[in-house]
Amino acid sequence: MSVPPDYVVGAGDVLEISVWKEEGLTKQALVRPDGGITFPLIGDMQAGGLTVHQIRSAIAERLSEFLAEPEVSVSLINLNQNIYVVGRVNKPGEFVTPHRVSVMQALSLAGGLTPFADTDDIRIIRRIGEKEVALPFDYDAVADGNALEQNILLQRGDVVVVP
Repeated sequence: MSVPPDYVVGAGDVLEISVWKEEGLTKQALVRPDGGITFPLIGDMQAGGLTVHQIRSAIAERLSEFLAEPEVSVSLINLNQNIYVVGRVNKPGEFVTPHRVSVMQALSLAGGLTPFADTDDIRIIRRIGEKEVALPFDYDAVADGNALEQNILLQRGDVVVVP
């Protein structure tokens, strides 16, 4: 599964963790709702809120107490994206997808726009740190093949608002 290097792991994601030349240290780990995972020798550790690279480094560091220079491999084998589509769509609500989706794909999951939707004033609400930002989306422009840069990949927790 191809995910961007800055993808932040969250609850419901599944990781494949292995240590080279240590057959007993290969495991799939489900990220719990509290963001934690459990791995042999090191026990519980926080994975939620970290990138795959950060998780690999943290596991290698903790395993170095038991193994000389552990070669750790971490890959994301299943991700759990919760996105929300609200407003004038046919099926508003929360959508859990096993992969990242674009704004157009999210609108499709929500059954499309209703006849009274304001197609040029759609907003994506995204939390960045402690603040929320509103990203504009013009459905008509994107549907016509223009302004395609607006058809961004949604992140976990994004809310698509259709007025």
